[in-house]
Amino acid sequence: MHRLARPGLIPVLCLALLAAACAPSLAPPGPGPTAPRLTADRLIAADGLELPLRVWLPEGEAPRAVILALHGFNFYSEIFEEPARYWAARGIATYAYDQRGFGAAPYPGRWAGTPAMIADLTAAARLLRARHPGTPLYLLGDSMGGAVVLAALGSAEPPPNDGTILVAPAVWARSTLPLPHRLGLWIGAHILPWLKVSGRGLKIQASDNIEMLRELGRDPLVIKESRIDAIHGLVDLMDAALAAAPRIETPLLLLYGAKDEVVPEGPSLQLWRDLPEAARGRQRRALYQDGWHLLLRDLEAEVVLNDIAQWIADDRAPLPSGAEAKALARLIPRSAEAE
Repeated sequence: MHRLARPGLIPVLCLALLAAACAPSLAPPGPGPTAPRLTADRLIAADGLELPLRVWLPEGEAPRAVILALHGFNFYSEIFEEPARYWAARGIATYAYDQRGFGAAPYPGRWAGTPAMIADLTAAARLLRARHPGTPLYLLGDSMGGAVVLAALGSAEPPPNDGTILVAPAVWARSTLPLPHRLGLWIGAHILPWLKVSGRGLKIQASDNIEMLRELGRDPLVIKESRIDAIHGLVDLMDAALAAAPRIETPLLLLYGAKDEVVPEGPSLQLWRDLPEAARGRQRRALYQDGWHLLLRDLEAEVVLNDIAQWIADDRAPLPSGAEAKALARLIPRSAEAE
C-alpha cells in the first residue's frame, strides 16, 4: 500500500480538504467604487454599500462637539438612542451607522473584514469633519466598535479626530485566549464556518438593566446567533486592535466596568498598559465599580454619560465620578505604589 494511503492518514487528508473547502468567507462588497457621502439616513461607503445612519442633533443650536459612535458585535446604531439624547441635551451631536453585517445593513450576520470596517469609519469621520468644520470630532467605540476604532487609529491613515472614547473595547485577542479556545475557533471557522452559535447557557450577563436586555432580545435587528466565521473575524479584529495600542497617541478616554462579564479584565488591563508612555498625560482611564459591559445602557449609565460629556468639555479636568482614581488603583500594583 502506498504510504499516503495508509488508513491513519485518510481522515487527516479528508479533514484538510474539508477545511480548505469551508474556509471563512467575507460578506460581498458593495456594487462598485464611488465617492463616500452622507445622506439624511445613509452612509454611502467607498464601495457603494449603503449603511443605515442615525443622527441626534442638539435642538436650536449648532453642536459644540460631534461624536461618531460605533456599536458592538451583534448590535446596531439604535443602541445609542438614549446616550445620544443625553448628549444632545448638552450640545453634543451624535452620528451612528449600522456597521456592515449588523442591524439593517446588507448581509446581516456576515463578517465584512477588518479593512472594510476601518475604511467605513475613516470615510464617515472625514465626511463629518467636512460637515462640521471647526467643531471637535470624537470617535466613540463600544465593545467591537472600540476594536474598530483602535485598529483604525493604528493604521497607516488614521481617521481624523480630536479625541477617542473607548467603552469596554473588545480586545480579547488570540494572544489572551487559552490554546484550546484558539484551536477550537480555528477548526470551527474552517470546517463549519456557516454554523451559528449563541451565548445561551453561558450565564454571561451584559448589564444590570434587565428591561433593556429584554428589549434587545425582542428586537429583530439584534443578532441572537452568530456564524462561527463571524466570531473568527471578530477575533482577527481584536488582534489588530490590541496590537495597535502602542501606536495610539490621540487624546483618549478608556472606560471599563468592574462587573464586565463579556470582555475579561486581563486583556483590558493589558490595553491600558500598552498605550504609549509619551501620551499618558492625555489618555485617561476610568473604572466603574458598578459598571457592566453595556456601560452606556446600565442602570447607572448617566454617571458614565456625564463623565464623557465632561471629558469632551475639558479632557484634562478630573472626571466627576471619580472613576479615574479607581482605575489607577487597579492598574498600578500595590508593590509599585509602596516604592
